[in-house]
Amino acid sequence: MGRGKHEPTLERFIRYVKVNTRSDAASQTIPTTVGQVELASIIQRELEEIGLSKIRYSKENGFLTAVLPANTTKEIPAIGLIAHLDTADYSAENIQPQIFTNYDGQDVLLNEALGIYMKVSEFPNLKEYVGQTLITTDGTTLLGADDKAGIVEILAAVDYLLAHPEIKHGDIWLAFGPDEEIGRGADRFDATNFPVEFAYTIDSGRVGAFEYETFNAAQAVITIEGTSVHPGTAFGVMVNAIKLGERLDASLPKDEVPEKTKDYEGFYLLTKFSGTLDYAELVYIIRDHDKGKFQQRKEYLTQKVSELNALLDKERCTLVISDQYYNMKEIIEQDMRSVEIAIKAMENLGIKPIVAPFRGGTDGSKISFMGIPTPNLFTGGENFHGQYEFITLEAMEQATQTIVEIVKETAILKK
Repeated sequence: MGRGKHEPTLERFIRYVKVNTRSDAASQTIPTTVGQVELASIIQRELEEIGLSKIRYSKENGFLTAVLPANTTKEIPAIGLIAHLDTADYSAENIQPQIFTNYDGQDVLLNEALGIYMKVSEFPNLKEYVGQTLITTDGTTLLGADDKAGIVEILAAVDYLLAHPEIKHGDIWLAFGPDEEIGRGADRFDATNFPVEFAYTIDSGRVGAFEYETFNAAQAVITIEGTSVHPGTAFGVMVNAIKLGERLDASLPKDEVPEKTKDYEGFYLLTKFSGTLDYAELVYIIRDHDKGKFQQRKEYLTQKVSELNALLDKERCTLVISDQYYNMKEIIEQDMRSVEIAIKAMENLGIKPIVAPFRGGTDGSKISFMGIPTPNLFTGGENFHGQYEFITLEAMEQATQTIVEIVKETAILKK
């Protein structure tokens, strides 16, 4: 895994990020955007060129899957490596990556014409990458390391394993899927035809980051029926749906919001509030790592809606709560091999594991509940979902090395 691998990894990464794969929550196609199909097609051709088996792109779910077959008769557990094709809801048109070799640790000029800098005073973590090959945006788009770095790192690991057949392994299944950023892709993941004992999403952040705990998540949609009349004759008749929405929101705990919570603390987040006098809609997301507290949050919101309805002339507020995903720890803690192997692999490489609860969800949140324990491993990128996203070549190499080391450690296990 020496410096000879730098150039191909960089070239592949730059080529992939230039494909606009931004997903679209308003679209009902699978995937939601054609760019994701284009990237899947590019990857599929490359998988065919390197000779993987059972390569298949499914139009039904938008997943591209393949297998690197076992190279030994020894019984070694089959494992999966998963990354997503799409990028987040941020400008992804005409991505122009900037490459800074031997980064000097100073402010980074992203776009001279627009005067856009990534400043060390705002992003002090840049100092950790002095001397490395820094890859950034041009300040007008995201980069797409989330999760094209994950894809590239998986493919680089496959390249390395093919070049080093002395590393014995079982079947290694790959899956590249759509629409992770809008929480939709993994709903259709075909776990039945992904015959592995455990898997990893390569989709976390800085080197060493590793998660096997996520939020439990739900969405709550509240619609409010008002009564609109001329303000001159409104006395005793008008019911302002906007005011009722404000009243309802004010009844929730003011400190249980994302900007005031951390670690294992859950929250309510009002993501949309639109309305007129006669109709309003509030959309919340509800999050908590603890399943009991998660249920209590849903019940509390239900109670507040009922209390408001009780004060009105009729039931004007309607609440619909939909669960989105659950804490994958509930599944993974029943079989901790995937966690123990990943931590051991990082330690073997001198990488300090940063194991923390993930304040969000991953495709693994859903895939784990399909019967495949799937924790989340680092890509090496930082500042995802915006114009200051960056990654280094060395961080991507470390992710690739960790994947290879996971393969080695898995071979030690008894099936």
